Amino acid sequence: MKRLSILGSTGSIGTQTLEIIKENPSEFVVEALAANSNIDLLEAQVREFKPRITAIRDETKYKELKKRIGGMTQLTAGLEGITDAAVAENCDTVVSAIVGIAGLVPTYNAIKAGKNIALANKETLVAAGRIITKEVKKNKVRMLPVDSEHSAIFQSIGSNSRNAISKIILTASGGPFRTKTMEELEAVTVQDALKHPNWSMGRKITIDSATLMNKGLEVIEARWLFDVMPEAIEVCVHPQSIVHSAVEFVDGTVIAQLGLPDMKIPIQYALTYPERLAMGGKKLSLTSIVELNFYKPDTEKFKCLRLAFRALEMGDSACVVLNGSNEEAVRLFLDGKISFLDIGNLIERTLDKHKIIKDLSIDDVADLDRWSRETLNNLYKVGCCS
Repeated sequence: MKRLSILGSTGSIGTQTLEIIKENPSEFVVEALAANSNIDLLEAQVREFKPRITAIRDETKYKELKKRIGGMTQLTAGLEGITDAAVAENCDTVVSAIVGIAGLVPTYNAIKAGKNIALANKETLVAAGRIITKEVKKNKVRMLPVDSEHSAIFQSIGSNSRNAISKIILTASGGPFRTKTMEELEAVTVQDALKHPNWSMGRKITIDSATLMNKGLEVIEARWLFDVMPEAIEVCVHPQSIVHSAVEFVDGTVIAQLGLPDMKIPIQYALTYPERLAMGGKKLSLTSIVELNFYKPDTEKFKCLRLAFRALEMGDSACVVLNGSNEEAVRLFLDGKISFLDIGNLIERTLDKHKIIKDLSIDDVADLDRWSRETLNNLYKVGCCS
């Protein structure tokens, strides 16, 4: 029986993780829950799963939540509270699903405390891949991917050695704007961008999927998860989202993982590896597939993907800047302050201003993250979008 701490329990990954736990009560125990600000849902989760520790990141919600749940759980707040949940004494596996850079420090501390990680927070590896992978090896813990694409790569690699890998092929749905022209993209609204054709996700990651930045972040994540160089990672647009990713080996063999678009599959596999549990719901029927299409991504139209490869080439600190500036640009877009195309333009200008820093520490990552956000917002204020 695995004892879990779920960081981001009220988000898309967190709620689906709890559904899996409900379906398999003999396999899992919830030791800790942590959320950003949704105290209504968090209260309901506390009452149902009875965690020993609960954390709310938004400290202004602490008193209200405390009044509602009383002494049902040990309640903590802020970043320190989230970290308390991540290092909970009896927990053996942490589901890292907090959106954005906020998940980095709790995940880092969980690894140092000897916890295995089911990683859904891609920003952890984007901003601190070298630091995190070093700590994973040092503390002899397991870090398994929850992203459908990285789970597919992990499963496709299987028992093969790193030297057997020729290329990693990351598939991308292409988002809702794959066939649109540059002129059409200029008129895209927030509502348009939030309508993903295949997946149901949170607002931030849905916008990232529309700009293809999500795939760019996954490229950086794959570089660290699978210890491959950027030139050995290829992005392939696959609108049907049936082939979740693939690996090409040195003998020319390509092994892929296929399935319907259902995030519960990679979540459950990350929690049960190396075992597999039965799962209900619709299964993939190969005979029902009419066609599978694959295209090269248009990195002129979707410059965020190109910027991710550029950041990787520049160095670790540029990846921090890419991530922080993207989070701010997406926030501005969701708030209706900039256009869809301004997202990539502002990120590019922020990268242009960055001077590479070598040998990053966790504190350096935090400082650079702040710098990237401030720089992007200053560029927005002076009108440097287009």
